[in-house]
Amino acid sequence: MKYLVVISYDGRYFHGFQRQKDVLTVQKVMEEKLSEILKENIVIKGSGRTDASVHAYGQCFHFVSNQTIFNLKGKLNKKLEHIKVKKIKKVAADFHARHSAIKKHYIYKINLGKYKKEYEGYVLQLKRKIDVKKIKEIKNLFIGTYDFHNFVAGYRDNYVSTIYKINIIQKKQILEIHFYGKAFYRYMVRKLVGAMIDYSYGNVSKETIKKMLTEKDYNKELKTVKGEGLYLAKVYY
Repeated sequence: MKYLVVISYDGRYFHGFQRQKDVLTVQKVMEEKLSEILKENIVIKGSGRTDASVHAYGQCFHFVSNQTIFNLKGKLNKKLEHIKVKKIKKVAADFHARHSAIKKHYIYKINLGKYKKEYEGYVLQLKRKIDVKKIKEIKNLFIGTYDFHNFVAGYRDNYVSTIYKINIIQKKQILEIHFYGKAFYRYMVRKLVGAMIDYSYGNVSKETIKKMLTEKDYNKELKTVKGEGLYLAKVYY
């Protein structure tokens, strides 16, 4: 039987989601706890990777078990630190946490006010203030289907994806940038936010950003913000 699990976690305590040798990751912890409780070797498949220091409100993964599961959510939450299981449900045999996803929602948080120690690790805190009007002005440029090679780290065979919507929400001194898209590749949200900040500071023009999105052979590197302000909010199926 195949099960879908939705979890939240505090990214400060993990070297990302994906299993790695000799470091603590979300996948490693979940596989160990599931295997311990179910008394069988469990391997999980995530909806995608999150990097070190990146948080999640709604990361998803699936796993296969030979048994019918009762009260697994409660048993797991008693054993977990810095991870919370929000939902477990049985899914169809052909379901895949990554391949079946139709849309993802990420949030990036920026402190617009004075530095606060309690924001460390959870919100980007900049030494120089950004112009929110400029951020709102440039955000729609990224909506649509583009080759995002200038906004992705590392090599891929294909950099094409679609961003459906970007919302800017200000909650007192915290600016939230909400991204809804088909797929987000390595550092993509962090680089898009970095480009918005560079535009706000006057470090790059709107015309240059347009070229970065529409001209496949045009290569330019802009700011990449820290992972600590990034949250995987929801995966849609």
